[in-house]
Amino acid sequence: MSDSAASVLKIAAAVVSDPDGRLLLVRKRDTSFFMQPGGKIDAGETALEALCRELKEELGLSVNSDQLSPLGMRSAPAANEPGVMLEAYLFSLVIDEPVEAAAEIAEARWLTREEAWQLPLAPLTKEYIAVSN
Repeated sequence: MSDSAASVLKIAAAVVSDPDGRLLLVRKRDTSFFMQPGGKIDAGETALEALCRELKEELGLSVNSDQLSPLGMRSAPAANEPGVMLEAYLFSLVIDEPVEAAAEIAEARWLTREEAWQLPLAPLTKEYIAVSN
């Protein structure tokens, strides 16, 4: 399949962990896949700006861009949009503060990598967890 046959969605996502190394995964309302928090990059936004905005909207986290470390870009099929490929700008974030599911997020869970594998994971999340395991 050529690149033009699939639509591409540019997103920014955070690989959020706590000081104990647990991962924060979220599940959007009316979906079954768990994934890293983040979302679409709006026109005129940088990946960092989009991620800071999404973390605030979805989890109530006020994050400064200097807290985020770039992990590069990954491509994967979108979990909830058939035929769509993601171009994901990934950043790592270590926090030790409570989060609250908001906006379209139905559930936010702190999990060990072993626990995460027991859940239905988005393709990007599976690939990232497999690589960093």
